[in-house]
Amino acid sequence: MACLRASIEAVASSFKPYSTTAKHANRVATVRAAPAASVSFASRASFGSVQKLAAVAPSTKGFSRPRALNVMAAAVNKLQDTDKGAFIDSAEAFIFDCDGVIWKGDSIIPGIPETLDMLRSKGKRLIFVTNNSTKSRKGYLKKFHDLGLTSVTAEEIFSSSFAAAAYFEMNNFKATGKKVYVVGEIGIQEELDLVGVPYIGGPEDGDKKIELKPGFFLEHDHDVGAVVVGFDRYFNYYKIQYATLCLRENPGCQFIATNTDAVTHLTDAQEWAGNGSMVGCIKGSSQKEPTVVGKPAAFMLDYIKNKFGLRSDQICMVGDRLDTDILFGKDGGLRTMLVLSGVTTEAELLSEGNTIAPDFYTDSLAELNSNVLA
Repeated sequence: MACLRASIEAVASSFKPYSTTAKHANRVATVRAAPAASVSFASRASFGSVQKLAAVAPSTKGFSRPRALNVMAAAVNKLQDTDKGAFIDSAEAFIFDCDGVIWKGDSIIPGIPETLDMLRSKGKRLIFVTNNSTKSRKGYLKKFHDLGLTSVTAEEIFSSSFAAAAYFEMNNFKATGKKVYVVGEIGIQEELDLVGVPYIGGPEDGDKKIELKPGFFLEHDHDVGAVVVGFDRYFNYYKIQYATLCLRENPGCQFIATNTDAVTHLTDAQEWAGNGSMVGCIKGSSQKEPTVVGKPAAFMLDYIKNKFGLRSDQICMVGDRLDTDILFGKDGGLRTMLVLSGVTTEAELLSEGNTIAPDFYTDSLAELNSNVLA
């Protein structure tokens, strides 16, 4: 816990929560060219087509932000065998999304164990970041080990449930004497327990129902100082109403979202509605904008860089979503690689409607390891 508090305090002064307000909407609708690589790639064309976009729009905080350019097919590069060695050597650390990159549902993606072992053998630091808040770090460690990835340690795992708890710790929420109403699952509760923040709600409200009869009035706890919304397979109307009452009637009540992902991988058979659908319900009824602590917000990246002593130019972000994983990397000044083993298809990546360009893309993370698929 001392380490947790020290890391939180180190990033507290610079952390700016990610908001879903209109002033940030353009972040999801822009192509951001990566900063020039600090190493020489085998082919300078590897980043060239992305970097050329820099000349067509004003720069913001060091990033090029061209508007709605229909040049996506020319702006991204599929990772070739000749690029792999230089690409791996260019980063000291790799941050991986989990769902759609490491596993799908409860099934590991073929070739992943060998690829992670290869990266570790080259001295790379591996970090796993997930927007899925249903498990705590302890719960995710068990999942990694159950899937055979026994080299993964707890300190390498960062979930949005952890990010929510760390946010409350950073803002000294416990000192307010208030409690949190949890719309979500046990992962959030376990992380709140670790930082000593009291809460109500969660899975135990999953069976509660609203009786829509004359005169019915739902009481709510006026000591709730924050509502946190994470993915919840037992989401219901009771939770919507209770959260709405807290946000609308409790002065200063905060609205925290672990993420706003549109879809998620509950199974390996299809995509399922994500936490964005639940956040959207409560946003609509409360008429309040949430503070988002998961990707693409900067909080987890700032925490990771401080904890491990890393700079942005030493890190590569690998993910399967453009509007969370790749945007997370671009906003943070990281190299980025999109994998097509999860949500995003090649057609979507290369479409004229897409305006977020990763530095590279490939079919699967396992493609990095030539020995796996040879």
